[in-house]
Amino acid sequence: MPPWVSAVLDITVALLLVVVNGFFVAAEFALVKVRGSQVDELVELKRPFAKSAKWLSQRLEPSLSACQLGITMASLALGWVGEPAFALPLEPVLRFMGVESEAVLHMLAFIMAFTAITALHLVVGEQAPKIFAIRKPDVMLLWCAAPMRFFFILSYPLMAMLNWTTSVLLCQLGLESAGEHGEPISEAELRVMLRESRDHGHITRAEHSLINAVFEFDDMICRRIMVPRNEVEFFDTQESLAACLALARRTKHTRFPVCDGSLDDIIGVVHVKDLVGVAADSDFDLKSIMRPPKKVPENMPISKLLKHFQATHQLMAFVIDEYGTIIGVVTLENVLEEIIGDVDDEFDVVENDIIPEGAKTWTILGSTPIDDVSRVLKIDLGEVDADTFAGLLMHKAERVLYPGDRIEIRPFVAVILEVRDDRAVRIRVSPIEEPTQNEPNSPPTAAADSEGAARSSASSDGTAS
Repeated sequence: MPPWVSAVLDITVALLLVVVNGFFVAAEFALVKVRGSQVDELVELKRPFAKSAKWLSQRLEPSLSACQLGITMASLALGWVGEPAFALPLEPVLRFMGVESEAVLHMLAFIMAFTAITALHLVVGEQAPKIFAIRKPDVMLLWCAAPMRFFFILSYPLMAMLNWTTSVLLCQLGLESAGEHGEPISEAELRVMLRESRDHGHITRAEHSLINAVFEFDDMICRRIMVPRNEVEFFDTQESLAACLALARRTKHTRFPVCDGSLDDIIGVVHVKDLVGVAADSDFDLKSIMRPPKKVPENMPISKLLKHFQATHQLMAFVIDEYGTIIGVVTLENVLEEIIGDVDDEFDVVENDIIPEGAKTWTILGSTPIDDVSRVLKIDLGEVDADTFAGLLMHKAERVLYPGDRIEIRPFVAVILEVRDDRAVRIRVSPIEEPTQNEPNSPPTAAADSEGAARSSASSDGTAS
């Protein structure tokens, strides 16, 4: 055989080994990166070799062992034939360039051949297939599935022995063999993946918000979404039917609790449909059409509350605390709004919870959830035993709030604008104005303390408003 033919064959074999090494590298990273749902989708779409891809993914550890075996064999073979295959053709070229010393000739040929084979091995046999498999794992796995399955079956006896040896070694190190690589994806990781999918345009912002709301769905409890007790309108059996119908026309609600004097003595629930055609001056008894009241604890997750509504076919429930006292009312609408956002019907009076009034200044309703306020102000309001912004400020003040009170929530200050039934209704939040160097540094709470003292003295003689 002429020398040049032998050289061409050696170079061809070396290049083939580089490609084989790249094939096993690509197969390995495709198996690691591809998700089971992607493989199932490929099978459903009846893509070529999808069943072989699923067969390999279901045997992940043995398949990865087969990839490692192929990589090792290809790398060893390449090291055996690669350097001589590239070095021999370089020697005549170096002689032609004037290199006469045999030692220098062999050294230069070795360095150039080693550099060339290393570059080919890194680029073609490692980096390129690895990056492609990471970015397109499903596509790469389909390309590699059939040859990889054939190699898996062919090398199974050797792999079985190697896997057994590996398992024994891992057991000696205190590690048990696992059926799959990696751990299940956590909620935090799913949120990051969703955000990345939104940023790359795979899902819309509306879809991202909806899925995020579903994640928070089971963490929310009834007390956080209920209508508080002091805002509940009810039919009083001690009043006339005409007064109850007037209340229904004024408030435009669909369902009303029926109570004997107050919410502490609730006896049922009436739907306005049952009052259609009833004359206001008749002797109609509300008790004849009311349904029994359903009660739920304040700490019930709203996911369980939804199942409660589905099981009882009543879409209103009364929230009770640990002492059995009714503290509010919750409806199906309150539950669904936690997922899809606020849904206002034709009779709802829309009032924004947080109203911007300028640079870093807002008017906030006292009933606004603390999480919403924290998100708008971009500060951590801490962990307190309160659900609303008014409750947070009362917790910080450690007393009942009055109009004009100032409570610091650095770097902001909250000023109470309106109080109704001992509850802060409207609050203005603005940055704290730091005193200048020429101004005296007066205590920020002195005015509030003196005002509170004045109220205390006023309340002692019975003249407080």
